[in-house]
Amino acid sequence: MHAAVGDQIHLHGRVVGQPDRFAEIREVRGSNGEPPYLVVYPDGTEALVYPGPDCEIEQRGSTPA
Repeated sequence: MHAAVGDQIHLHGRVVGQPDRFAEIREVRGSNGEPPYLVVYPDGTEALVYPGPDCEIEQRGSTPA
């Protein structure tokens, strides 16, 4: 998984009824765009994310499929 600052990470809900979450990537701490990513959620909360199979990266300027 590769990302750049400004991309959006889409974290799918893991259980039925859990909503999907979105966050903006503020910092890429791995080499060559690899995780971990420092992200900020819409409510202003920051977190360090190691994305798993339930995550997608949406490139800056693209629209989700």
